[in-house]
Amino acid sequence: MSNSDTMDRLRSGLIVSCQAPATSPLHDPAVITAIAQACVNQGAVGLRLDTPAHIRAVRQALPQIPIIGLWKQTLPGSSVYITPQFCHAEAVAAAGADIVAVDCTLRDRPGGERVEEIMARIQSQLGKWVMADVDTLEAAVLADAAGADYIGTTLFGYTEATAGLQPPGFELLRQIIAQTNRPAICEGGISSPSMARRSLGLGAFAVVVGTAITGIDAQVQAYSQAIRHPA
Repeated sequence: MSNSDTMDRLRSGLIVSCQAPATSPLHDPAVITAIAQACVNQGAVGLRLDTPAHIRAVRQALPQIPIIGLWKQTLPGSSVYITPQFCHAEAVAAAGADIVAVDCTLRDRPGGERVEEIMARIQSQLGKWVMADVDTLEAAVLADAAGADYIGTTLFGYTEATAGLQPPGFELLRQIIAQTNRPAICEGGISSPSMARRSLGLGAFAVVVGTAITGIDAQVQAYSQAIRHPA
C-alpha cells in the first residue's frame, strides 16, 4: 500500500488501538488479531498496534488495512517508551506497519539517540511514514520541523510536562492544527462516539480510540472498583 493510499484511507476515519497489557490473557497475537478483525468489520479504517508479533499477525490476516505500529519498551535512564530507539522502529516496520509511531516529546532518549535522526531514518531507510506522538505544542512544532508525517496528541496527560492534565487534548489538537503543517491525529482519552465526532469537527485528520473500545482489562477493573467502592 502506497503512502498516499494510506492517507486517503485514514482521512476523517476511526483508527482503533488494539492493545492489551502484557500480563493479560488478551496479550496474544491470535486474540489481538480477532479484535482487530472485529473492529475492521464494524468500520474501523485503520489500526494502531503494539509489538512486532501483534503487527505481523494482524498484517497477515488483514493485508490491506493501514497499520500504525509501535513497540513499547521500558529502558533504563529514560521515560520514553513508545518506539524509543531506531532498532525498535526497524522491527515495527519489518513486521508490516505502514506508519511507525514514535515518542516525539522533548525527553531524553535511551542510548543518546535523537528523535530527528530516528524519524529521518524511518523515512529514508525503511520507507515508512512517521506518526509523532507528542504531549505539548512545543514538541509538535519540533516534530513538524523535523518532517513528521502525522502528529498525534497521544501523550498529552501522560508525561512529566503534562502531569495532572486530563486527556483528550482538544486544545492541543487546535494548536497543532493552527501552528503546524502536518495532519493532526487526535488520540488519548476519547471515550465516547460524541468525543470522536468532536475531534473530527475540530479539524483532526483522524481519531484513534483505544481503551473505550478494546481495553477490556481497564474497563472491567473500573466497573469492579466502582461497585466495590461506591462514592
